[in-house]
Amino acid sequence: MEQTLKVTNVLSDPTRYNIYQYIIQEHREVNVIEIAKQFEIHPNVARLHLSKLEDIKMVVSYSKKTGKGGRPSRIYRLSNEVIELNFPHRDYKLLSTIALESFVELGEPGKIALYNTGKKYGMKVMEHYQAIPVSQDLTIEQKIHILEDAGTMLGMYPKFEYNPENKSIKFKINNCPFKEIATNNHTMVCNMHNAFLKGMFEVLFTNVDLIEEENMFQGCESCIYVAKLSVV
Repeated sequence: MEQTLKVTNVLSDPTRYNIYQYIIQEHREVNVIEIAKQFEIHPNVARLHLSKLEDIKMVVSYSKKTGKGGRPSRIYRLSNEVIELNFPHRDYKLLSTIALESFVELGEPGKIALYNTGKKYGMKVMEHYQAIPVSQDLTIEQKIHILEDAGTMLGMYPKFEYNPENKSIKFKINNCPFKEIATNNHTMVCNMHNAFLKGMFEVLFTNVDLIEEENMFQGCESCIYVAKLSVV
């Protein structure tokens, strides 16, 4: 409860909250100068905001030599800790872990049920958030915008790139919405997330072949997928 109060107090400042969101979306290291320029604030103010985020372990920092002489630069990146903001505290992570372990104990039928459920809810998300009915012949760009908007809403902060030559969409997921429960069963959780993404795509496209190229739980910076579109 005490930690929750500290987090909500720090994030109550709009600039500080936006800085944290910026670091999540960029999914890379940042420094004081970059943050100062991005938010048009003095470097000392940017440093203060970053220090406040570090105090509650939302970001971590370390010194890095610039190669130009002088003092090492202070670099900031996202913490690996999951920040929970629940009033009052409800351990959804524990409940999710129990549910996942129950699926595991059911063996192969349990896995199939988990993946089918993931795909089902991926489709439900898109059916709820798409602004224009699919029957109105949306362009590829409009469909990608819907996917990006829904993905951002879910906290994935995705980036999409369409290749018209081979009719494929390459996209990067910078933040895993299931990372809290993926520590011990990341293969099963990642397969479920894959099914979830496939469900999202299949609301807008037909016969999508979703291929995972990189996985952040295997040491990669982000999760990268290629969606091959059989029918657009």
